[in-house]
Amino acid sequence: MYSKFESPFSTRYASDEMQYLFSADMKFRTWRKLWIALARAEQAEGLDITDEQIAELEAHAEDINYDVAEAREREVRHDVMSHVYAYGVQCPKAKGIIHLGATSCYVGDNTDIIIMREALRLVRAKVINVLALLARFAREHKAQPALAYTHLQPAQLTTVGKRATLWMNEFLMDLGELDHRIASLRLRGAKGTTGTQASFCELFGGDSEKIKRMERRIAAEMGFDAVVPVCGQTYSRKVDAQVVDVLSGIAQSASKFGNDMRLLQNFKEMEEPFEKHQIGSSAMPYKRNPMRCERICALARYVITDSVNPALTASVQWFERTLDDSANKRIAVSEAFLAVDAILQIMLNVCDGLVVYPKVVEARVMAELPFMATENIMMRAVKKGGDRQELHERLRRHSLAAAKVVKEEGGKNDLIERIAADASFGLTMEELSEIMHPALFVGRAPEQVTEFLEHDIDPLLAQNRELLGAKAELKV
Repeated sequence: MYSKFESPFSTRYASDEMQYLFSADMKFRTWRKLWIALARAEQAEGLDITDEQIAELEAHAEDINYDVAEAREREVRHDVMSHVYAYGVQCPKAKGIIHLGATSCYVGDNTDIIIMREALRLVRAKVINVLALLARFAREHKAQPALAYTHLQPAQLTTVGKRATLWMNEFLMDLGELDHRIASLRLRGAKGTTGTQASFCELFGGDSEKIKRMERRIAAEMGFDAVVPVCGQTYSRKVDAQVVDVLSGIAQSASKFGNDMRLLQNFKEMEEPFEKHQIGSSAMPYKRNPMRCERICALARYVITDSVNPALTASVQWFERTLDDSANKRIAVSEAFLAVDAILQIMLNVCDGLVVYPKVVEARVMAELPFMATENIMMRAVKKGGDRQELHERLRRHSLAAAKVVKEEGGKNDLIERIAADASFGLTMEELSEIMHPALFVGRAPEQVTEFLEHDIDPLLAQNRELLGAKAELKV
C-alpha cells in the first residue's frame, strides 16, 4: 500500500459515508437498480418480459460478480457492456432483456444524477449541523462586546455572538442554494442513443404514450418526480456545473469562517479546539496553530478552483455529446464533494469546541474604546455646558497625543485620563467610566442575534430535527 499514490480524500479527509457514495459498489448497484426499473417499466407497458425474469434480476441486484465483469472488460474494453454480461451470467433467464433499448448513458448518467442527489443530501445534513452548533455559540455569546473590524482596523464594537451570525447567514444562503438544486435535479430517463428515443419507438411500435409512461415509471421507482424534458446522449453538463457551484459556495463560506478564526486566534480572542496531546510545532513547543481552520481554507481553495472544471466541460460539449467530459467529470465532481464533505467535517469539529477568552476580548475592547467613545463624551460634556466646537478640537488633540503614546512609545491608551484632567469637559473619572461601558456601544447586536436565531435558524432546526447530532471525526 505504500508503493502507490492514494488520494488524501480517502486516507485523511472525507467521511466514509461520502466515500461510499462515489465508490464502485454504489455505482454498480445503482446500475442494477436502473436495469430492474427499466425492465419493470417496459413490462408494465406491454413488452414481453416475465415476472420470472424480473425476479431473477432482483435476486442478484446486490451480489455483483465483479470478477466476471472485470475479466470481460479486459476483453471488450466497455464497462457497461461488461456489467450487462456479468449480470446476464447470474441471470440467464433475464439475459436477453437486460439493458433493452437503452444506451450506456441510461445507467451512467442516471447513476451520476442519483449519486449527486444523495451526496447533496449528505452535505445538506452537515450544513444544518454546522448551523446548529454556531447557533448555540451565538446564543451563548450574543451580549459579549468585541471589537469589530473594517479593513482589519478596529472599528465600532459588535458582539462575539453577532459575528457568529455573519458566518451563519452565509451558510444559510448556501442551504437555500442546496435545497433549490436538490429539488431541481431530474433523472435523465430513457432517451436512447442521441436523446430521440428511437430505440424505444421500435420496441413500442411508435406508441409515444407508452414511452412517456415508461419514463415516468422509471423516475418514480428511482425516487424522482420527473425526467429531463430533452437531452442528447447525456444530460446537460451544465447540471454538473450548477451542482459544483453550490459546493463552491459552501467552500467560500467555510473559508471566510476559517480565515476569521485564524485571525482571532492570532489576537488570542478565540481558538479552535486543541487536544491534550496535540503538538503545535516541531520546533516551538508553546505554539497552538489553527491547523483545523488552515485545512478548511486549503480545501476550500481547492473546491473553488475545481468549480471551473465542470463549467469548462459544459461549454465544450459538441452537439449531442463528446467523450472529453468523462475523464474530467469523474474527478472534478467527485473530488468537489469529497473536499466539501471534509471541510464540513472539520467545521463540525471546530464549531463544537470553539473557545472564547472573554478577558482578552474585553482588554482589546478597552484599548480602543476611548477613541470610539469620544462622541458620547463630547455630548455629555455639552449637556453640562461645554462648547461643542471647542470640545471637538480638544478631543482631536487629546486623541492624537494618546495615539502617539500607544504607537510610538508602546504605552497604554491614556485618552480618558487626559479628558478627566481637562477642566473644559467638566467630567470626573466616575462619569467617564459610566460612558465607557462597552455594552453601550454594541447597538442592537444582542437583539439582532436573538431575532436572527428565532426567525431564521430555530424554525429550520426544528424542521430538520432528525438530521441533528452529526458526529465530527477527524482522521488525522
